[in-house]
Amino acid sequence: MKQTGWKGYVDWNGEMWLADSEEKDGFSSIWKVKQVLHKEQSEFQEVSVIETVGFGRALVLDGIIQTTERDAYIYNEMITHVPLATHPQPKTVCIIGGGDCGAAREVVKYPTVERVDMVEIDPKVVEVSRKYLPAVAGEGEPDPRIRFVYDDGAAFIRSHKEEYDVIIVDSSDPVGPAAVLFEEPFYRDVYTALKPDGLMVCQSESPVFYPHVLKRVRDTLQSMYPVVRTYLATVPTYPGGIWSFTLASKQADPLQSPPDRLRDEDTKYVNRDIFRSCFVLPNDVRKFVQTG
Repeated sequence: MKQTGWKGYVDWNGEMWLADSEEKDGFSSIWKVKQVLHKEQSEFQEVSVIETVGFGRALVLDGIIQTTERDAYIYNEMITHVPLATHPQPKTVCIIGGGDCGAAREVVKYPTVERVDMVEIDPKVVEVSRKYLPAVAGEGEPDPRIRFVYDDGAAFIRSHKEEYDVIIVDSSDPVGPAAVLFEEPFYRDVYTALKPDGLMVCQSESPVFYPHVLKRVRDTLQSMYPVVRTYLATVPTYPGGIWSFTLASKQADPLQSPPDRLRDEDTKYVNRDIFRSCFVLPNDVRKFVQTG
């Protein structure tokens, strides 16, 4: 076996693999690559699309897989439908990140939604996703309610006050340009940008490999909002397979929200039973987020 290291692209017996390592835990996820469909350096990062053997096409940023055709729907449905079904009447929605367009595609399934501001710092991510990943981004022209804003998400949200019913922070991992989206000043700006009955949700990382990130996110949000709920989903692409999301609300509590608000007519993962049950945390996760 010819090995060049278990991070990034790896030559294994003459075949190309892409590895994503959690070195401190001695763990690596690897995908067998059929071909690299696109690769370029944007102003912010290396943007690639690969064809994998088992997970179809995948968006790769700086050598790390962000989403795949096989299971992107799980993440995108869970980060959107849960908050939208919690809010009684979501009309204005802001998505920070989400350049693969999958989250925006789910948001517009709600007929009450009048406007979606999708704020992505890197226009190349949107361009490449729409061209090479129509299974995730959708085919054809996007819904006219979606407004693409190419800007720094933290700077954008800082300039808005009591404008949004729901804010979805669909960020990549807390490194590089996304690091600021996990910090307290950003969360305070999100609070200010929400209407008095608004709510937000963010991806809060793997409870297996990054429980400290989940704990920090929860603690920060609990210092601002009366309602904070963490929920989980199984996303095979992501390290550890279990992924967390944390919802913070000024008023509405998902545990008290009627599940029939959920628009699950054409979803593949989320349904009304999952909406009820996803907030039930395993004992180890529950203990950690409560005590650290």
